[in-house]
Amino acid sequence: MTTQKPFSQSCENNKQPILRVIETVFTDPTTVWEIGSGTGQHACYFAEQLPHLAWQPTDRAENLAGIEQWRIAAGLPNLHPPLCLDVEHAPWPCSRIQALFSANTLHIMSQTQVEACFAGLGEYLNAAAPVCFYGPFNYAGSYTSDSNARFDEWLKQRDPLSGIKHFENIVELAAQAGLELRSDCEMPANNRLLVFRKSDG
Repeated sequence: MTTQKPFSQSCENNKQPILRVIETVFTDPTTVWEIGSGTGQHACYFAEQLPHLAWQPTDRAENLAGIEQWRIAAGLPNLHPPLCLDVEHAPWPCSRIQALFSANTLHIMSQTQVEACFAGLGEYLNAAAPVCFYGPFNYAGSYTSDSNARFDEWLKQRDPLSGIKHFENIVELAAQAGLELRSDCEMPANNRLLVFRKSDG
């Protein structure tokens, strides 16, 4: 009996707006590592739409089977089998990372996990590696919309350690990891797409 693939409606809703940005960032043939691939829908869509890239999905162990279902169904030669990656557990399953994408992960993580994520990027990212983070962020200590405030309340009810992160803190953590903010793109549904690049030095 075939198990039904996991499905996220938000992935379907945001995949095209995200693609319009990341296709201008991930322009060179390379391997993009995705932290927190979730259902695997983004990995399949972006690997299909950006065939010059190799796409490496990763997530915690409990999500890998669902991602693999999507990968097998897609049958794409440039979509790698998912790997187990927990940002708090070293070593990560890589030697170096050439490019990185992550969507709707930072607000699920605790602050400690976010700090571990950026510490890992500081260790594993190649020089000049492009990095994209998609999701909601607070600015100047405030929500950008009433819907984000309600979403943050829902997140904290589910897990008190989670919640929408502050843009300024993310930029600071990125800088500590050698990442420079290149653009902050407005996205639908009160989300943003932050584009960083690792320093050359």
